[in-house]
This record gives sequence, C-alpha cells and structure tokens, in this order.
Amino acid sequence: MPSEAPVAGISPSARISPRAQIGEGCAIGEFTIVHDNVVLGGGSTVESHCILGHPTPLAEDRPLVIGPGALIRSHSVFYEGSSFGPGLVTGHRVTVREKLAAGVNLQIGTLGDFQGHATIGDYVRTHSSVFIAHHAQIGNFVWIFPHVVLTDDPHPPSEVRRGVVVEDYASIATMSAIMPGIRIGARSLVAAHSLVNKDVAPDTVVGGVPARFLCESSKILHEQTGRPAYPWMRHFRRGYPGEILASWARQFPDEGGRP
Repeated sequence: MPSEAPVAGISPSARISPRAQIGEGCAIGEFTIVHDNVVLGGGSTVESHCILGHPTPLAEDRPLVIGPGALIRSHSVFYEGSSFGPGLVTGHRVTVREKLAAGVNLQIGTLGDFQGHATIGDYVRTHSSVFIAHHAQIGNFVWIFPHVVLTDDPHPPSEVRRGVVVEDYASIATMSAIMPGIRIGARSLVAAHSLVNKDVAPDTVVGGVPARFLCESSKILHEQTGRPAYPWMRHFRRGYPGEILASWARQFPDEGGRP
C-alpha cells in the first residue's frame, strides 16, 4: 500500500506515482520522476531532474528501497531493484542500476556509475566518476577515489563475470583500474594510476602498471604526526558517528597504545 504520511517540499512539477511509498518529511525537487516501485525513507531530499525506480525487467519486480535521511543530488538515476541503508548521499548525475545492495551512509560522488548486481557495506566513500561493474563485493569503511574502475569481464566482450572484492578499510587511489576477480585485502592501499591484476594482501601498499608490492602500509608515515599513516582509522575522524570512533579507538590504538 502507498504511504499516507505527509511529505514536505514536493515541487508541483515533480511526477510521483501514487503507488510509490514516500516517507514523512521528504523533499522532492523540480521535474523529478518517482516510479511505482519505490520506497523512499522519511526525511530524504531528492533534488531536481532525478529518476527513482527506473523500470527494468532485470529487477524482477524488486522495489528500489532508499533508507531514511538520503540526499540525492540533481540529475541522478536509480533503477528499481536496489536497496540502500539510511543516510545515502550522492553527487550530481549518478547512475545506479538494479540489484545493488548497500549499507549505511554510502556516499557516491558526481558521475558515479554503479552497474548493480553487487554488494556494498557500511560507510563506504566513493568519489567522482567511479565505475563499479557487476558482482563487486565491497566491504565496510572502504575509500574509492576519483576515476577508479572496478572491472568484471576477464576477456571482453564476453558473458563471463568475475566481480572485484574489496575488503574492509581498504583504499583505492585515483585513476586506478582493478581487473576482474581481484581481491583487495583489508586495510591495504592501492596507489594512484595503478593497474591491479593480482590479489593485494591485507595491510600492504601496491602500485604501478602492473601493480606490484611496494611496502607494508605501516611503513608510510603521516606528514603531520610522523606516526604510521595506516591504518588510517587511527587519525581520520571526519564524518563518522561517535560509536564508530569509540570502537576504532579500541581496535586501532596508536603506536604508544593510547586510544
């Protein structure tokens, strides 16, 4: 049944299906289209010229579910069949296809292109122009910087699909390409402009074309503190809730053992 909850700030030019479920306190901008098979959580903002729940038979009638408190910026397109936890944030002109399941507070940068049929954990940050191919498995607290490509076809064009796996807390720097089926280990760093065609071990740094082992991540020193820059959770705090920071203080004490 469609929601009867009141909504706030819906533009007269927006086209909202009466079958869509719109949560309380949502704002929907000019010329945005919300199709039938959509559940939009309360307190969300959808800016102008967006499309939510773009129909596709590949979704197999699954709804597009967007958790509460989302901010979807203008000209973004979300197909039906994907789901997002609370606090989704996007840049402009984002495209997300069907059957992508994402956790809490996913951030998608401007011109992000997520091909769906993939999983993404909690508090994942992706910057502008990131491409994520089918069957990717991305863990929690992952950083993916601008113009990174996660591929899936080992000998294109073909019907074979081998998704990239990115484990918790890994970082992939700008302009890197990750080949199909590669596993990026937890807390590792892929240097900028790398072509990764072999698995990356946890807590290591790789770089180059093709990427090769450079050092253990703990060998990289923070420019301000002089202490190891990785794991980055020891010193980077912006944008994470207090309970997460408290757990990091226990898990990742600094060199002197202090939280």
